Amino acid sequence: MFLRLLVTVVLLTGFLFAQENQRDKIIKSEQERYSRTIELSKIQYPGDSKIDVTYYGLDLTITYQPNYIIGSVIVNVLVDTSSISTLFLDLKDNMIVDSVLLDGSQLLFTHSNNEINITLNRTYNENELVSLVIYYQGLPSQTGFGSFKFGTHNSNPIISSLSEPYGTPDWWPCKDTPADKADSADIWITVSTDLIPISNGTLQSKLINGNGTHTYHWKNHYPISQYLISLAITNYHQYNTYFHYGVSDSMIITHYVYPESFNGIKNLLDETDDMIEVFSDKYGLYPFITERYGHAEFNWGGAMEHQTCTSMGSNAWGRNIIAHELAHQWYGDMITCADWHHIWLNEGFATYSEAVYLEARNGKAAYDSKIQSEMNDAIWAEGTIWVEDITDVWEIFDGDRSYAKGAVVLHMLRGIVGDSTFFDIMRTYSADPSVSYGAATTEDFQAIAESVYGSSLDYFFLEWIYGENEPEYTLGWNKSHVSGETYHITLNITQNVNSIPSFFTMPVQIKFNTTLGDTTVTLFNNQQVQNFQFDINGDPQSIVFDPGNWILKNPTIVTEVDDAAIPREYSLEQNYPNPFNPSTKINFKLPQKEFVTVKVFNILGKEVAILINEQKEAGKHEVDFDASGLNSGVYFYRIDAGTFVETKKMILMK
Repeated sequence: MFLRLLVTVVLLTGFLFAQENQRDKIIKSEQERYSRTIELSKIQYPGDSKIDVTYYGLDLTITYQPNYIIGSVIVNVLVDTSSISTLFLDLKDNMIVDSVLLDGSQLLFTHSNNEINITLNRTYNENELVSLVIYYQGLPSQTGFGSFKFGTHNSNPIISSLSEPYGTPDWWPCKDTPADKADSADIWITVSTDLIPISNGTLQSKLINGNGTHTYHWKNHYPISQYLISLAITNYHQYNTYFHYGVSDSMIITHYVYPESFNGIKNLLDETDDMIEVFSDKYGLYPFITERYGHAEFNWGGAMEHQTCTSMGSNAWGRNIIAHELAHQWYGDMITCADWHHIWLNEGFATYSEAVYLEARNGKAAYDSKIQSEMNDAIWAEGTIWVEDITDVWEIFDGDRSYAKGAVVLHMLRGIVGDSTFFDIMRTYSADPSVSYGAATTEDFQAIAESVYGSSLDYFFLEWIYGENEPEYTLGWNKSHVSGETYHITLNITQNVNSIPSFFTMPVQIKFNTTLGDTTVTLFNNQQVQNFQFDINGDPQSIVFDPGNWILKNPTIVTEVDDAAIPREYSLEQNYPNPFNPSTKINFKLPQKEFVTVKVFNILGKEVAILINEQKEAGKHEVDFDASGLNSGVYFYRIDAGTFVETKKMILMK
């Protein structure tokens, strides 16, 4: 058999909007639910909406046994409303606020309900800058995934942070909203000289303090969300590799790992530059190219994409996880989900990128295997990918939904728009000034995707991001000979009734295995029950629905040939088996209701059996012939149906 893509039927008119009114109702229902949830989230979401953070400066002294933080944080904000005389920052109540200064003078404040409510020294108008310094101390609590931990590895201290999603206020005062990025940030960390403190961005300086401590100064030159500011402190072994992105241009990749881990993971560390090269090709140049990338091993069971320096749990080292966290530097760090409702823009994109890297490294089969694995998980997802309950950390980071199903959505989008356009979309999304180094919602990504694709994708995003579950298809098909090698196909696609949407609108592919090769037909399925008719070259023997596995779906039921429709013409088929002993089957088709006789004759023309002698409905029919009482030899069977008469030969061989 040879592959021939002979026919592509994209029915864009006529039936494309045959149920437009029904789709409008579904879309309206989804949009209303989305709007209601958005309004609810505005009430629940943290962070002072009246201010826009422009800079964070953290100066922290951290001790191990006793486990403690003493620090100060500079927070520069622009007034983001007509005027304010008060504002608040987020910090957990167990931390102690010593004072709040503005221009060197202390301000009045209260600290309760996990907020520092600050009374300013005057009224500030829109776009005026307010620069605060908050002095505080305490032992951070551990919420979420363990936002700030003191522990050990191999009897050595390890201190680290993982603030996502709501853990930043556990250890420093901030505006706890991922969309409000600081334009830049400095982090000074003072610790014992036997420990190495790692943070984000570039290392500006090291200062020996002469009292058994040293201070590392790290600086982020790019915008950064509060939850991506991190620290990791232990007796690190440093290993450097490089990403070469030009003839004479390179960027350092700094790996800070436990000394006891290095030999076992060196090969994975050496692969990181290859991953950066692949993603730079697919998504645009690594977004923090003037700073660095790297890893810092820490005391957690997973990994976290802290900007420019991924935190890696000692049990998390692996090719997929390294690729996943690296991809976050584009999608999660450079472009951050505007709120946790849209976390799939972070986690779905990073999970999909695991497959992108496998495809680049090991080929299409590796990609297909990875996607199938994600589909196996995504089928268990409950609710909408757009997270309705962002008060629950495990709802936000649901593996089946935010990760696996989010990844499969990108796979399906690639199937709709094609490979070249898909990666054009990804690169355009990365570079678009409305979201690049900022924050995005699903609607932002959709708008950019549509601008590149050139057509609306509203149906796709509404059903897959704001809808639930996945389609379940039943297919029935019929063929009839037209002339020569041309065959007419009648095909029916039925979807089980879903909740929201009641059915899924998707382009679907059907591969016909014909006597001339394989023919793939693309149909736009936008009805609960939909019929298609078209011609193909070659006698179709079987069909495969969605041969490229481009749709997340429940198992598809495909009826046998001719079960789905009324035949267009009379026919008498060859009996099977043939030769036979002692019984065989005879099939025939009727395009309309007829009185039918089917008789069997011996080689002399003598009638030896009457198999049918009655009225039959239009359709396909089958009759059994038992020749147990007959001798071996050649026999003939004949059908009479209205004006249609046909005779065929069969052989009884005992």
